[in-house]
Amino acid sequence: MDFSIMIPELLKALPLTLAITFTAMIVGFCLALIATTFRVRRVPVISHLADLYVSYARSVPVVLQLFVAFYGLPLVVGLFDVEDFVSPTVAAMLGLSFYHGGYLSEVMRPAYLAVDRGQHDAADSLGYTFPQKLTRVLGPQAVHIALPGYGNSIIYLIHNVALVMYIGAADVMATAHLVMERDYNQYQFETYLVLAVIYALLCLVAWLVVRFFEMRNSKFAPTATPAKVTMMASV
Repeated sequence: MDFSIMIPELLKALPLTLAITFTAMIVGFCLALIATTFRVRRVPVISHLADLYVSYARSVPVVLQLFVAFYGLPLVVGLFDVEDFVSPTVAAMLGLSFYHGGYLSEVMRPAYLAVDRGQHDAADSLGYTFPQKLTRVLGPQAVHIALPGYGNSIIYLIHNVALVMYIGAADVMATAHLVMERDYNQYQFETYLVLAVIYALLCLVAWLVVRFFEMRNSKFAPTATPAKVTMMASV
C-alpha cells in the first residue's frame, strides 16, 4: 500500500473533523454552562428540564443522538415552513453539541459544589453579588477542580466524532472507509493503524492543552480557608 497517497487523502478530511469537534466543544460548553446554572440555582420547572436534558445526553448512546439530530431536526424545521438546512455535517455538529453539553454539565456541577461552603459564606459577607462570587472566588476554584474531567470529556468527544460517518458526514473515518472500499478492502489493517495514530495525536494535543491550563490554574486549588477569600478575590 502506498501511504504517500492514502495519508494525504485522510488528511484532506481532517479539517471537517476538527470543525465538528470545535463546534461541539464551543456550543456544548455554552449548553453545559446554562444547564449547570439552572441545576445549581434550582429554578422551578427549568431546573427539572435541565436535569432531564443531562440525563438524556448521558444515558442515550451517542450514535442514537446523532440519528435523532439527523432525522428529527428536519421534522422540527418543517413545522416552521423553513427550508431544510440540516445537512449531515450540521446534524453531526448539533447532535454532538447536545451530547457534549449534557456530559460536561455533570463535570461542572460537582466541581462547583466541591468548593468549600465557607468560600460562599465569606464572599457573601463581603457583599459580592452572585456574578462577582462566581468570577472572583468560586469560579477559579471550580475550574481547577473541573479541568481533569473537562479534559476527559474532550477526549471522549474526539472519539465520538468518528461516529458521524453513520449519518453521512465525510470525516476522517468516513474517508478511510471510502479508501478501503476503493482498494477492495485489501489494506484494512494499515488504514485503521493510520487512523489510530491520527486520533491518538488529536487526543494528545487536547490532553497537553488541558494539562497546561491545569498547571497554570494550580494557584486556585481550593485549599484556602475562608479567611483568605479576600486575597484570592484580588488575584
